[in-house]
Amino acid sequence: MNRTDPVTLGLLDEWRAATPARIALGRAGAGMPTDEVLRFGWAHALARDAIHAALDVAGLEAALRADGWPVQTVRSHAADRGVYLRRPDLGRQLAPEDAERLRALGGPPADVCIVIGDGLSSLAIERQARPLLAALRTRWPGAVTLAPLVVATQARVALADEVGQALGARLSIMLIGERPGLSSPDSLGIYLTHDPRRGRHDAQRNCISNVRPAGLDHATAAARLAWLVREALRRGISGVELKDESDQALLAPEGPDPASTLAAPAR
Repeated sequence: MNRTDPVTLGLLDEWRAATPARIALGRAGAGMPTDEVLRFGWAHALARDAIHAALDVAGLEAALRADGWPVQTVRSHAADRGVYLRRPDLGRQLAPEDAERLRALGGPPADVCIVIGDGLSSLAIERQARPLLAALRTRWPGAVTLAPLVVATQARVALADEVGQALGARLSIMLIGERPGLSSPDSLGIYLTHDPRRGRHDAQRNCISNVRPAGLDHATAAARLAWLVREALRRGISGVELKDESDQALLAPEGPDPASTLAAPAR
């Protein structure tokens, strides 16, 4: 280091190239270097924006339909973002009129319903949902039927329980924006629940977390999810009773695209 450099680096400085975590920030006198203070402010602003930005529902719905997915849109019982952040319980409940509309769709119940919820990061949905669904098509268990995709706003994880119950699905999957971190404002979480209905709790769900190119890539996440779907339906369980043993599935070659199964007719 140049002897005139006012910044003293930490001993772990070389590790910074291997991780986006905020380590080895160095110091300038008794404080952090100016560039690190600015980077922190920038990262914090990205995290706040991810939480407060509204999901472009119309744009997402149009893009999903263009990809061949039938789509329904719903909202939770939280009237707006402020209520959603203050009242997590309301984000777990469907708006009554949307619950009634889903129940009235008719048709035979599907094995699985997939809910795409904005959660705490609409940015995660915008960046990760479509690539994950595209990767899932190459891994989907061919005999498993799928209900129309449901895009939900002001959504918490448990909202998928009520959606699955309304659609009569055996299994619900929630793709949701995770709480942003200072290095990951666009991280997607996946929650899988067998026999979805109101009152289910977190121990009855399986979770795949940190889905994004810099974390768990879309192909690997899709392979893990397809394995969990198959095993949850076969064994009739999920959550702490269903251990993720998908490593062998990740080594298997990708199968054909069962688009005819995934893109079931809208009801």
